[in-house]
Amino acid sequence: MTRPFWIVLGLALWLSGPCRAADDVDVALVLVTDVSRSIDDSEYKLEKEGYAAAFLSGKVLSAIRGGPAGAIAVAYVEFASAFEVRTVLDWTTIRDEASARDFVARLTAAPRSFWGRTAIGVGIDHAAAMLARTGFETPRRVIDVCGDGTNNTGRDVAAARDDAVAAGIVVNGLAIVNENPTSWTFAHVQPPGGLPNYYRENVTGGPGAFVLEIRDFRTFGEAMTRKLVAEIAGLPPVERLAVQRANWTTPHWTNDMGADMFPDENHGSNTDGNPQSRPVRSSRFGDRSGLQ
Repeated sequence: MTRPFWIVLGLALWLSGPCRAADDVDVALVLVTDVSRSIDDSEYKLEKEGYAAAFLSGKVLSAIRGGPAGAIAVAYVEFASAFEVRTVLDWTTIRDEASARDFVARLTAAPRSFWGRTAIGVGIDHAAAMLARTGFETPRRVIDVCGDGTNNTGRDVAAARDDAVAAGIVVNGLAIVNENPTSWTFAHVQPPGGLPNYYRENVTGGPGAFVLEIRDFRTFGEAMTRKLVAEIAGLPPVERLAVQRANWTTPHWTNDMGADMFPDENHGSNTDGNPQSRPVRSSRFGDRSGLQ
């Protein structure tokens, strides 16, 4: 074989191969989404539609194109109970509208993963492990936690947050406030001081970390657009619903806050290391109108 043949072959393999450490992105972002039983089907649908609207918005695409690398790496994770966490979409590079539309199409088509309790700490741990092996060169690594309640099972969420921050990861939050909870979910979705404050004290951390607050799932897309633009640009969003954290300390926390009445159901793990679980949705959840 001649030298040009090997050069061409090597170039072809390089272009067709997986992402390597030499691939630069402006931020590696893991979207960690709460799909616990307090979020019903219609709310879950609005979450998905909100993600789609955000990633296809001109503001987000402009922020991506405006970065030094002109690209971001995104992964999408869903979590509920401590044994219920799944990488729904693994690392994807988004650099233009075409790649954004591909990501959105796969995100929209993916079925809901779980219906369990709320283990935010496990979701953060899972995302931090993913960020430790991205295969991308990036100046910033961010975990984006979205949920409507407190951590009520699994690992202490503040400890998970602290470990992520110690590893150089910023954890931001989108707190979905339920203003009309049922009696048995009240402590879970309306903790003392409010859910946004709970997120600030327990979930978010790192330089420039912030919490956005919404009170209607229909505004999810608008809030997520602001959030993504801020995370891509590396700046906190300048608007009244964003609260930035500066000097923070680990707060007192107990994992029995807002504990619900139903036990976890474990179904083992699969070969990829993700928990294998069927949706926790028995006949007792037939009417979900009260589970806000």
